[in-house]
Amino acid sequence: MKRILSFKQWAVTLILFAGFCAATLFGYVHIHADAEFEAFAEDFFLQEIQANPIHFHYSVDDPSIYHIDEAGLKMPVYHDGEAGNDIYALSLISEKLAKYSGMNLSDSNRYLCDLMSSYIDTVRRTAAYPYFSEPLSPSSGAPSELPILLAEYRFDTVEDVEMYLSILTQIPDYFDGLIVYEREKSSAGLFMSDSTARKVIRQCSNLMDRTQLENNTHFLETTFTKRLQVLVDQGLLTEDASLSYQYDNNRLLTTVVAPAYDHLADELTLLMGSGRDTCGLAHREGGSEYYEALLCLQTGSYRDISDIKKLLYSDLTANYDTLRRLFESDATLRDKMISEPALLPEMTPEEILSYLEVSIQQVYPSIPVDTDSSRINCTVKYVDDSLEPYTAPAFYMTPPIDNVLNNTIYINALDTSDDLSLFTTLAHEGYPGHLYQTVYSQRFRNRSDITPLCNVLYYGGYIEGWAMYAELSSYDYAIELASKDYPEAANYYLACRLDRQIQLCRYSLLDIAIHHDGATLEDVCEILASLGSTNTETAAAIYEYIAEEPCNYPKYYLGYLEIMELKKQAAKIWCNDDQTSDACESSDFLYWFHRFILENGPADFRTLATLLSSAAID
Repeated sequence: MKRILSFKQWAVTLILFAGFCAATLFGYVHIHADAEFEAFAEDFFLQEIQANPIHFHYSVDDPSIYHIDEAGLKMPVYHDGEAGNDIYALSLISEKLAKYSGMNLSDSNRYLCDLMSSYIDTVRRTAAYPYFSEPLSPSSGAPSELPILLAEYRFDTVEDVEMYLSILTQIPDYFDGLIVYEREKSSAGLFMSDSTARKVIRQCSNLMDRTQLENNTHFLETTFTKRLQVLVDQGLLTEDASLSYQYDNNRLLTTVVAPAYDHLADELTLLMGSGRDTCGLAHREGGSEYYEALLCLQTGSYRDISDIKKLLYSDLTANYDTLRRLFESDATLRDKMISEPALLPEMTPEEILSYLEVSIQQVYPSIPVDTDSSRINCTVKYVDDSLEPYTAPAFYMTPPIDNVLNNTIYINALDTSDDLSLFTTLAHEGYPGHLYQTVYSQRFRNRSDITPLCNVLYYGGYIEGWAMYAELSSYDYAIELASKDYPEAANYYLACRLDRQIQLCRYSLLDIAIHHDGATLEDVCEILASLGSTNTETAAAIYEYIAEEPCNYPKYYLGYLEIMELKKQAAKIWCNDDQTSDACESSDFLYWFHRFILENGPADFRTLATLLSSAAID
């Protein structure tokens, strides 16, 4: 018998049906929004990593994963007026991100969208000043960076060798593009100073030493031969083919690459005199505004300049006071810091890395496991003699995102002559610094199936701030290691750490003074003299380096201080008011704090602070 629903039953049925439809529609919109954003994010990622074949080769181990023909990639070449086009391109990206921000995204995609929106907006602020950047910087520019990237270019197949040789043939066009940009800078009245130009010109001559090239002893020849030999040993290349490739490499270096460096030097010589004396950005129209945008981009700190100064001054004062009290309690400390006594056991770089890897396990989370359970390797190399004057004390070569097993750290022997500097440098570059952070974060993203967007968004403050955090924490490990034989090591290493912090903080403040406030060389000399440093040559060298490399010191030290501010924020959230401060320095607290930083970065600090406000310990 057919039953008829009552009005009440009809109402309930309609409500349930409407609820089902709404839930279905919500689910569809949610899934559709996520799919659309993820497609956009992946497209952005793929475009960015394909923009430079060298960077692509370092970023991806297996191009087939992304259906990319690596052999078809070309070196980027700058053309007339392109610098002014960035604003329009960035505006289009911002419009798309604004659309996605209004969609119902998942939490992880919402986080990535907000992160990318902040990043692109900051890049747009710097792009408004198209001729303020310096791709030929003596310390970090293309002429000195390129040889290192070529020397470490990975040869897994014969095709990699062919691609490498193809890149060598493209270097003249790449340099010609840089020359076009430098001419435009010159026309805009923003060309480098003659002093800086002379440094770059000298680099070009020294890096491609003709005598070494003729004798086949140049490091780009010797490292090439070593990489080929690996392929020969694996049976992927015959001895005859190896000799043929060596001939091609030597020929291209001599007849293509070296002349390109010569041509770059000649063009810079012609442009000399069109710039102005070495000075900070503040002495150029719009320079202070550009510096504010650049500081935000490079450090990931969204604080006002005044707040950044307060943060730096507060840290500087606290460290000065602590160091002063240490000196008062131990009259021998000053002499020890001058003599740099060797208190650590004699250890190779590999032994130091192994020691640190084990020592950090109590307060740093284990690197997430992967399908490949092979041990994470690290090769320590020393910078070639010809590169020592132009490279940092050490640097870490980031591995491909799809294969983080093999890592490389370069050490500059000029800057790591004593046992403590070598120890803390390897902590900065290795464990728990760059190597550990890079591998952990990449493994976590891979396991969580997170779009690799952060791999093409540069967060220098996070990356270098973490490495500085690791370096400064390594003094405690050095104390543990040395105190068995030298009880006085604790005060000595604490004084060394404070001295390091004071120096970096002071240089960060000088960076702001020079580039934002317009401090001159004379001003810097007076500032340093008031702090006890009266050597005018040293002051001039500091001024010139900071003037040439804006935001470099804040990238490290302000990045570190921002991490310490996040640590304070985490302590307020995770530690009860009735707990002592020691509880917020416990192994458990540090473990969870480190895990939060590692699993949510790289990122800017404003985004991390917002996320931390709602984070909870499992």
